[in-house]
Amino acid sequence: MSIYYNRREFVKKAATTAAGVGLLGSYSFASARQIGANEKIRVAVVGTWSRGAQLARAFVGTTGMEVAYICDVDDEAIARGIDAVKNGGQQANVTGVKDFRKALDDQTVDAVVIAMPDHWHAPATIMALQAGKHVYVEKPGSHNAREGELVVKAQKKYGRVVQMGSQRRSWTYVREAMQDLKSGIIGDPHYARTWYGANRGPIGYGRVVAVPANLDYDFWQGPVPRRPFRDNLIHYNWHWFWHWGTGELLNNGTHFIDLARIGLGVTHPIKVSSLGGRYAYRDDWETPDLQITTFDFPENKTIMWEGKSCNTRPIEGVGAALSFHSEQGTMVINNNEYIVYDNRNNEIKRFADGDEGGTVDLRGPALGRDVIHITDFGDAIRNSRKPVADFEDVNISVTMLHVGNIAHRVGRTLRVNPMNGRVMDDPEAGQLWGREYEPGWELTV
Repeated sequence: MSIYYNRREFVKKAATTAAGVGLLGSYSFASARQIGANEKIRVAVVGTWSRGAQLARAFVGTTGMEVAYICDVDDEAIARGIDAVKNGGQQANVTGVKDFRKALDDQTVDAVVIAMPDHWHAPATIMALQAGKHVYVEKPGSHNAREGELVVKAQKKYGRVVQMGSQRRSWTYVREAMQDLKSGIIGDPHYARTWYGANRGPIGYGRVVAVPANLDYDFWQGPVPRRPFRDNLIHYNWHWFWHWGTGELLNNGTHFIDLARIGLGVTHPIKVSSLGGRYAYRDDWETPDLQITTFDFPENKTIMWEGKSCNTRPIEGVGAALSFHSEQGTMVINNNEYIVYDNRNNEIKRFADGDEGGTVDLRGPALGRDVIHITDFGDAIRNSRKPVADFEDVNISVTMLHVGNIAHRVGRTLRVNPMNGRVMDDPEAGQLWGREYEPGWELTV
């Protein structure tokens, strides 16, 4: 396949798509359980050791929602999830189960909230859609690019709402910032810089040990080929192993690069490169702890990601954020506000979180703002429309991040088809587009 094409013609064809990035639309939904105006949407939350427990509480705190099931392969995580529901004030009973498929069989469950490890995101989403459920799935929503394609296929086939946990799309100040960019507050931005810093310590060298009695490790592995249990894997360090995780680029980069793509008004890149490695420590960690990834687009625009997993030195005064740049000025969006500067570094606008009125609950990962995103999910279900972070749209961003990891793993710049995001003319890179599955767990839609 040739990598050459008419850039002007591509930009003309892509203009309509790019203009609609992040906007609401409508699907033709298949018939689901009819939910009365005063009836709660019943959800099952799957994966509740950390983020899932936070989401369980946020769903309880969202008008019109009720948590019916807490599901996790670890008894201790189930207890955490149930405590979160109770602490959130829900009076209705909640059932704890290790196998979330029991919740899928319950016809009174309307939606499934997936906060499992990355290798489970797409398989669980597809299973939930096949069971007739709506889905709220944490980012990145897939372990590899092929899985993202399969979820989009299932989303269209089964006609259910699928909301990605890209909650920043729902935050008031982010939406205002995107509108300002669209209105030309700094002209036409051509470059977006995204970054994230953390202070993650070494994970050591794992020892093969007996599986803890409270953990169903076989079901934790689920769809992926089996590997022995090691004592430095669960419940978080799986992020840094290619077999289960996707590294910092998709762990935290998804949030910021998705906004960068929306702000620049672009879709698929034409060229992706990624540098860095595991530099900070010697241990089992496989994914980069320093990763500099760039995405070049046919509209003559570029996004850069700077991931520093073991260094918290801030950029623009904050540890995780993004900025847009043009010949007329700069916009910086951080976790609480956005600021606009002219090209002489004079501040011309500042919009802070909370300016929209009321107070914001910052417990957990911005719990109050999570509720905004969850409210949108519920409204999309009730009104048969796309949510603000519709999976198909966010997956455009996720796919290019998967390509970023592929570029890192093969050690070279990759050419990308700007019409579908697929890697071009590189068989070795193409081998990383999907993955192998444990026999009997192959994904089908």
